[in-house]
Amino acid sequence: MGLMRVLPFAKQLLHDHIEEGQVAIDMTAGNGHDTLFLANAVGETGHVYAFDIQSEAVAATKARVEKSGVSNRVTVIHDSHDTVQAVVEKEARPITAAVFNLGYLPGSDKSITTHGNTTIAALSQLLDVMAVGGVIVIVIYHGHESGKVERDEVLHYVESLDQKQAGVLRYGFINQVNHPPFIVAIEKRA
Repeated sequence: MGLMRVLPFAKQLLHDHIEEGQVAIDMTAGNGHDTLFLANAVGETGHVYAFDIQSEAVAATKARVEKSGVSNRVTVIHDSHDTVQAVVEKEARPITAAVFNLGYLPGSDKSITTHGNTTIAALSQLLDVMAVGGVIVIVIYHGHESGKVERDEVLHYVESLDQKQAGVLRYGFINQVNHPPFIVAIEKRA
């Protein structure tokens, strides 16, 4: 058995923090792959919220979950992830997992990207509404200019989190070419 690659490791972290009936959030719905993964993980009695600012991503995500028969447990929101608290603050069930894939929508307009200010606002809001023991997994793609800026801003923010409030892990390969993505995982402690 070799070292786990970044994306399978991200899914393992999420899976380990989700139980049937809980709530998970895909903060960057994109093409709907993580939304579908989360919908299967929360089971028939759980729920997933999926955010994206792009109409193309919202349509792709809705199509993917409808085709898979799990659309009844998914709410796709055509808005920025920094509106998460207003959307989920009335959710009665524990929110135990959230995932971000930072950067741009694969196969789409590369000038439309996530930005550090909205990502940090969303992270701050998530830490307010998540259950203790919940996890936020951030996959950071930083092979483009705005990705480098966002990477630095997000790392600065997570490094400043009080260790009594949150444990922060960084996982990624450091000897690969072409700026490989890496993970930052935040586990809420208090």
